[in-house]
Amino acid sequence: MSNDVFDKNIHSIELLMKPKSGVSVSLQDIGSALSKYRLALIFGWQDVAQRYRRSRVGAFWLTLNMAVFVTALGAIFGTIFQSNLAEFLPYLCAGVITWSFISTSLTEGCTSFSSSDGIILQVRMPLFTHILRALWRNIIIFAHNIVIFPIVLITFGGSINFNLIWIVPGFIILCINLAWVMLLLAIICARFRDMTQVVTNILQVMFYATPIMWMVKVLPDHVSRDFINWNPFYHFVELVRAPLFGTAPTMLNWAVTLGFMIIGWLLTIVFFGKYRWRVAYWL
Repeated sequence: MSNDVFDKNIHSIELLMKPKSGVSVSLQDIGSALSKYRLALIFGWQDVAQRYRRSRVGAFWLTLNMAVFVTALGAIFGTIFQSNLAEFLPYLCAGVITWSFISTSLTEGCTSFSSSDGIILQVRMPLFTHILRALWRNIIIFAHNIVIFPIVLITFGGSINFNLIWIVPGFIILCINLAWVMLLLAIICARFRDMTQVVTNILQVMFYATPIMWMVKVLPDHVSRDFINWNPFYHFVELVRAPLFGTAPTMLNWAVTLGFMIIGWLLTIVFFGKYRWRVAYWL
């Protein structure tokens, strides 16, 4: 009888020590992080503030740097492509600012867990909080940079109409998509550190393959446009860029981005639930 009691106790201890896995664990972590969103907001804001501490201009150095970068690219590539500067510079400005938000978020998503190893190993905190922290940090930077666009648009005689309201759902869908990609990359890069460089190289290639520094209409007639429609980054950029120019995103833009959001989150939740408990061992 005593042996049976002993075996039952051992079995109970094993169940308690065995790490949970599955969708429930993933949803619990994500739900806990969302309920404690203020923690991620504070961390993200402090990251930006500390970067420009004791600077007279502060975080608006981000805006100045982006303005110089866009102006230089506009002058150089506008001359190379012989484009109308009044049309090309606002197009370039909106594209570069949106792409910078996407690429920086994904790059920093790769190191979200590895750069916070001290907190993860010492403090009981949802892992998804570190993803929200990185995403919020880049949203703040995007907010500083996007103020350049209306200045450029007004300078060249452009206008804004009521279609600008589409930027709200478009930006929300973009952030939701970035969140699952960042979470997926954070897990993979915590295990395989070289993947950070792989992602960086892929983003560099996609920057030139996406209509950002060039316009679709300048492509020769014999060049197929299919590679653009198959490029998810093009649709992500259009969710923000199209409303800025007074047009709603196309149905294809919505379909691709919503499809990526649903399928991506379903796969990431399963993947995160399976490997969440291993992240601490990989750091």
